[in-house]
Amino acid sequence: MSRPPLLVFSDVDETLIAGKSMFDFLAYYLRATRGTPGARHAADVRQELSRRTSAGAPREAMNRLYYRTWAGEPAARVEELARAWYAERSGAPGFYLAATRRALELHRAAGDTVILVSGSFPAVLAPIAAEVGATRLLCSVPEVHDGVLTGRLVGDPCIGEAKRAAVRAMLQSRPALDPAQCFAYGDHVSDLPMLAEVGNPVIVGGSARLRARLPRARVLHPQAVEDVLALLRPTREQSGEEFHRAGV
Repeated sequence: MSRPPLLVFSDVDETLIAGKSMFDFLAYYLRATRGTPGARHAADVRQELSRRTSAGAPREAMNRLYYRTWAGEPAARVEELARAWYAERSGAPGFYLAATRRALELHRAAGDTVILVSGSFPAVLAPIAAEVGATRLLCSVPEVHDGVLTGRLVGDPCIGEAKRAAVRAMLQSRPALDPAQCFAYGDHVSDLPMLAEVGNPVIVGGSARLRARLPRARVLHPQAVEDVLALLRPTREQSGEEFHRAGV
């Protein structure tokens, strides 16, 4: 007997695609609009945010700081260049992590609903979502006023606990679905809150910190396409009540 359709949540950067979309697109955009000085500024922004994160700054705060870089940029131009960025980058080998992409293809073939969950933003994520058949984006949303990005966000950055809240709200909107049967894919310890909301968490790349925090998760090597079918076979026998007792 076939199983009912499920919700499948996937992080994007270094889970579904190999790179960091926010920084890669910032460099692309600033080079396209400001030339070499723009590219240098993008590199400086990335280096400074990386330095602060390494020093212990909250990722949520760094996400907000990143979006300040976009203050004053025309939203239509950002969307136009985001499409151009995707067309160029996605044509290169290795843009997508093969195993995760294949897993999402198989989920869709089974009738599951694929949802991308990311600290990145809609202009960058929309073409990725269209390519993999994701029907919903749960992400950071830049504020736009009179067609111009303000540098602020609408609501919270979609990082850490905000991912948990967004995923939990989606699960609660489908009361007929059992969260213990749903899937989530992530690569970083900041994805833990999201992964802990479902019965089938998958760690892409095998982060030691994430595995230590969520030992029940399965691990998927980014290029191990041959492992995907086994990964998707039902392995959980516990009831929803047992799953919630075992949650993080």
